[in-house]
Amino acid sequence: MSIAERLHPKSTASRVSSLLSAAVVWVVLYQANEPFWDWLVYEKLGLSASSSLGSGLHFFAADSVKITLLLVGIIFIVTVLRSFMTLERTRAMLGGKREGVGNMLAGALGVVTPFCSCSAVPAFIGFVAAGVPLGVTLTFLIASPLVNEVAIGLLWTMFGIKIAAVYVAAGLFVAVVGGWILGRLHLEKWVEPFVFETRLGGQIIDSTAGLSFDDRIQMGIEEVGSILKKIWPYLLVGIGLGAAIHGWAPTDFFKQYASASNPLGVVVAVAIGIPLYSNAAGVMPLVQSLYGAGLPMGTLLAFMMAVVALSLPEMILLRRVLKPQLIATYVGVVGTAIVGVGYLFNVLLA
Repeated sequence: MSIAERLHPKSTASRVSSLLSAAVVWVVLYQANEPFWDWLVYEKLGLSASSSLGSGLHFFAADSVKITLLLVGIIFIVTVLRSFMTLERTRAMLGGKREGVGNMLAGALGVVTPFCSCSAVPAFIGFVAAGVPLGVTLTFLIASPLVNEVAIGLLWTMFGIKIAAVYVAAGLFVAVVGGWILGRLHLEKWVEPFVFETRLGGQIIDSTAGLSFDDRIQMGIEEVGSILKKIWPYLLVGIGLGAAIHGWAPTDFFKQYASASNPLGVVVAVAIGIPLYSNAAGVMPLVQSLYGAGLPMGTLLAFMMAVVALSLPEMILLRRVLKPQLIATYVGVVGTAIVGVGYLFNVLLA
């Protein structure tokens, strides 16, 4: 029992009661969201559901609230669960593992380990310095932002468990195969020399040791606020683009350049997605609108993967530890793998 719990024995029970109350409020808000905006936009404002303005405004308002609620719930729950799995512990598990087995383990651990673009450099240095092979390290760097809880949760709620499972399988395939290929190419010469000169002193410290129940709950609350603060501009931009496509953009444009009838549709989607910086929350409304415009799901999953896994800011950050030749190879290998799974799932999901 922690000191806080000994001094305040009812604190845990009170926290559980507050969590249950918050969960009830969350469910009520989520269930009331769509009917409320139907009433406000279509009845009170008198806009037609078939008009560009009415459907676009409704899409923007309803999706802003819905995705924010989903993010709050998903981030909180997963942060509490992830408090038992840290980067330090992950690094210890991967150290000394051979390629192949190490790639598969790294892909699985990337799904359940806290990671974001801002931690790409320290994670890379720490893994390589701990003896994790380059290809295994790159598998982890691909999997962690690509197959994350936000992407999985939003895909599940918007498109169903089948599409979410397809995305997870495709993301792990890209991470494992892409990392393995990069490892086989023996690209260590294109890693900045200081990375290999870094030495880790002492034992790997478990930063979650001794955390109480209240500590983990507090971590979840703080993580919700931290992530929402960072991503809200991208979230609103993504929803705004989705609303524009939903209400105004001609579906013929997207069908012409990225539809199943265009043999280069997946390539076009990935090429657009690579330099387009966003995240799973920001890109999801756009994916939803493009799906409604008739684009095949495989193409949309490839587009989403390119945006999430090959973001421009992460490539800029990685330049501190990787030479341009390795970054270009990284983007080429991962981008090609994403194109491949896009075509594959267009066939399987047709």
